[in-house]
Amino acid sequence: MDTLTIKVNALEANESFLRSAVGAYASRMNPTLEIVSDIKTAVSEAVTNAIVHGYRMDPKGIITVNCEIAEGMLTVEVNDSGEGIADVEEAMRDFFTTKAHEERSGLGFTIMKSFMDKLEVYSEPGEGTTVKMEKKLYA
Repeated sequence: MDTLTIKVNALEANESFLRSAVGAYASRMNPTLEIVSDIKTAVSEAVTNAIVHGYRMDPKGIITVNCEIAEGMLTVEVNDSGEGIADVEEAMRDFFTTKAHEERSGLGFTIMKSFMDKLEVYSEPGEGTTVKMEKKLYA
């Protein structure tokens, strides 16, 4: 088992950093470029959700990304201790957004689901959200 943990402030600039860091971590196992691209896209969506929805753009918030590689499988958890989600099932519906006035598409979870092999979301209002994703590193 191999692990990586990164904690960053909820700054927009850290979205691209985390996307690249998780992509580089997975790349050490020599997956295809398509698999790395899928992982980076899903991580980008999860981190953006934490910044925009979890912390409402408050840079004092902390995002923790935990990664693990075991038996050819990458597990990524993106954690925030922000606002949380009252109804996870509703939030995971296509096109659901609480930020329609900001031109948000409401497809973040849909994108994560389509690019990863497994997606689980755990959240409590006022406690934060954990997005857990898994991806096989070999086709």
